[in-house]
Amino acid sequence: MSELLLLPLALLALQASLCRGACVEVDSNTEAVANEGFKLGCISCKMRGEVPAMAFVNWWFKASNEDNFTHLFRYKNQTADIFDSRFYDRLHWNGSKKTNDLQDGSIYIQNVSFNDRGTYKCIFNRTLKYPRYNYQITPNKTITMNVVPKLTRGLASILSEVMMYVTIIGLQVWLVIEMIYCYRKIAAAGEEALRESAAEYLAIASESKDNCAGVQVAE
Repeated sequence: MSELLLLPLALLALQASLCRGACVEVDSNTEAVANEGFKLGCISCKMRGEVPAMAFVNWWFKASNEDNFTHLFRYKNQTADIFDSRFYDRLHWNGSKKTNDLQDGSIYIQNVSFNDRGTYKCIFNRTLKYPRYNYQITPNKTITMNVVPKLTRGLASILSEVMMYVTIIGLQVWLVIEMIYCYRKIAAAGEEALRESAAEYLAIASESKDNCAGVQVAE
């Protein structure tokens, strides 16, 4: 019987190992710390995962004191090219690996400087390959990055953490109260059951005694 139960579990485990991770579009962080590394996130998920596709990614950059975008970076056919000399030896691909069906187009900047502040634009050039035709789309993301001397926590972050701890403590107190209440209820029910059992035992004993007395009188 146990072997029959283990068979479907093994099949489910094998199927889970063959599945690819789901794609989730998450907004990029926007606050970098000077002289540290920073990841500019850019994720564009396909609406139909079963449709084969090819894609390449272009990044564009406009500094905070500039008016126009300049071509910053391109990742195509698993090859990275940096076009802006300000980012030579500091910019690296941090997106999808070993595939031309790109969905993660993130990049990583090392040794961030205050001159890196500005607007970054990530543009996917994706070709969806249907049986009878190809369909091209160009989803894009725009990120405004700020650079600070030191990472500071915002008020919202502090309040969120405080509320998390308050909620955890509140749940623990509620759990203790529920346990005490359930213990008392079970104990009271046990005592009531014992009293009822004792009363039934005494009633049966008394009835048996009366029956024995009646039998003796009849004799």
